[in-house]
Amino acid sequence: MLLAPLLQTPIFGEILPPPGVSKWKVGGGKVEGLIPFLNGLIRLLIVGGGIFALLNIILAGYGFLSAGDDPKKIEAAWKKIWQSLLGLLFIAGAFVLAGIFGYLIFGNWGAILNPDITGP
Repeated sequence: MLLAPLLQTPIFGEILPPPGVSKWKVGGGKVEGLIPFLNGLIRLLIVGGGIFALLNIILAGYGFLSAGDDPKKIEAAWKKIWQSLLGLLFIAGAFVLAGIFGYLIFGNWGAILNPDITGP
């Protein structure tokens, strides 16, 4: 059996998680699952959306202050401010709706926001 030692060794070696992710270890000490990955991705998108809205509000405020008496620039700045606030409202509303649907369907406010998927 010449192939037996070759089949027992991994082809690409062992891939270890980078240092600093030990707080996400579950189970047998391994980082697992699609849920923690998607949870981190959604949090990143929400934080990115909040930062983007904050920058838009700051830039729109600067545009409002520098508009002088030009009504078109003032209107454009107000549109940008309202659109940024509406975006923040959608982000917050998503959390509220996820909590409500989680409570109605699963009886737990955090069921959708922090899912707990267990296996056999």
